[in-house]
Amino acid sequence: MIGFKEIKESLLHVVFPHVCDGCGSDLLNIESRLCIRCLSSLPETNFEIHPNNPVEKDFWGRLQIINASAHLYFTKESLVQHLMHQLKYNGNKELGLQLGRLMGNALKNAIRFNEIDALVPLPLFPSKEKKRGYNQATILCEGIAEILLLPILDKAITRPQHTETQTKKGRIERWKNIEGKFQLIDPAAIENKHLLLVDDVVTTGATLEACGHELLTAKNVKLSIATLCVASR
Repeated sequence: MIGFKEIKESLLHVVFPHVCDGCGSDLLNIESRLCIRCLSSLPETNFEIHPNNPVEKDFWGRLQIINASAHLYFTKESLVQHLMHQLKYNGNKELGLQLGRLMGNALKNAIRFNEIDALVPLPLFPSKEKKRGYNQATILCEGIAEILLLPILDKAITRPQHTETQTKKGRIERWKNIEGKFQLIDPAAIENKHLLLVDDVVTTGATLEACGHELLTAKNVKLSIATLCVASR
């Protein structure tokens, strides 16, 4: 027998249809933001369970980290690019939460990430965050935190200086553009903790590297990195 809850959900779906953020198809009641077909087609890296993966190797000799991973491969004109655009430029925070949950589940199943104490979203410039209305890295952290039950330390470090866009810069240019542009606000909040620094995408890693160096100036900090995606190489 169909209950009141099912009838209510069906009527709401007619008035406010729930569609997949990936392909636009109608979502089932058990689906959230993405349909099963889009979920199953996401190009997962499985880097969470593989030490010495390409993202981790990128930071060797540059930043003292325990572990690093990226959950998805990013390519142009792909489903992942479409989802990233919605998260960063279309104000789709609910999608960001769901993508964060996917990251959280992958990290939860990776033993080497089981000793994280807190999440740190890579900070945006205040002007950019004000314009966008949120920091996409913080939204991802909120989704991860739902799964891993970890605190989010989003006030420990800031990014007060504005730098030029990184889009067309190489690794060395990116590093010179970013070096020294992060400021640790509350060292005591991160002392003696294993932090997971979170961002939406890693390309050359220069921004994460600069932020990581600043975090490591606090006493007895251990650092790992997790991003939603990595640009395919």
